[in-house]
Amino acid sequence: MTDLLTVRPAGPGDASDICALLNAVDVIEIGRPETDLGTVEADLNHPGVDLATDSWLAFRGGRLVAWALVWNDSGPGRVDGDHYVLPGEDEAAERLLTLMEARAAALAAGAPGARLRIQLNVAPTLDLALLGKRGYRTVRRFQVMTRALGPDIGPGTGPDTGADAGAGPWPAPPAGLALRDCAADEADRRRAHALVEETFAAHFGHVRRAYEPWLDHLDARDLDWSLVWIASLPAEGDVGVLLTRDDRTSMGWLSHIGVRADLRGRGIGGHLLRHGFAAYAARGRRTVGLGVDTHNETGALALYEAHGMALHYAVDTWELPVHPQG
Repeated sequence: MTDLLTVRPAGPGDASDICALLNAVDVIEIGRPETDLGTVEADLNHPGVDLATDSWLAFRGGRLVAWALVWNDSGPGRVDGDHYVLPGEDEAAERLLTLMEARAAALAAGAPGARLRIQLNVAPTLDLALLGKRGYRTVRRFQVMTRALGPDIGPGTGPDTGADAGAGPWPAPPAGLALRDCAADEADRRRAHALVEETFAAHFGHVRRAYEPWLDHLDARDLDWSLVWIASLPAEGDVGVLLTRDDRTSMGWLSHIGVRADLRGRGIGGHLLRHGFAAYAARGRRTVGLGVDTHNETGALALYEAHGMALHYAVDTWELPVHPQG
């Protein structure tokens, strides 16, 4: 490389250029662009991020070649980060890793067990040898899974549908199970948050958050709450939650499917999944997706596979211990 590498913090006006870089990386890693401008804008405007200290853009001859961001809204000692780089730009990759690690050490403030976590495609544009050399290790793998939607989506698409399934576009629920959306009632929105906290409490990487910080973390201030449902049973009260969002260009997204631990295995999770399929098919979506921890002990991966969902791409979580000294 003959052109000088320059690095500066990002600003709100850089969103389009960052989005273009991320989509160029998407094309290489997963075969098509899937980053929306709104997602980048949400990252740049996150209330817990100071762009002057927590973000970096690397340019080669005026061309944006790498982007990185860190944030620490996941509790003491944990800093999360994004790192994207074009192939062959090892100098930029290392420069931004160095800056991320130094900032992570400052944000962690000497907390015991402090670490920086980043998620990367299993076959990323970043040279993984750079991570190994710097002391990173993989700690978890997640899959993004998708399935096609069409007029056949609805009851009868999963293993635990009732005998009368097939009578219409919506799946028949297990006996007594009722769903209500959260569009009208703030109390239901808070109840959905409480159910997410309860049902995801044991999941890897889950961080308990109060309602308002949870909204900020999910960029959910403008969430369409008609696409969030609570499941209830007469003798049990609220037993599960399905949180979805329709703000991605490429697909509808099932963000959280949670069932109370004492009621798993009764077909509630499968029904919530099929309800999500039917809801997005009714909205004209052709694809729906979700993310799953491949080591999830609730059997989520097998449930999704049984309902026709397949691997779209996989990401690894890489972790680096950080110390105040750097």
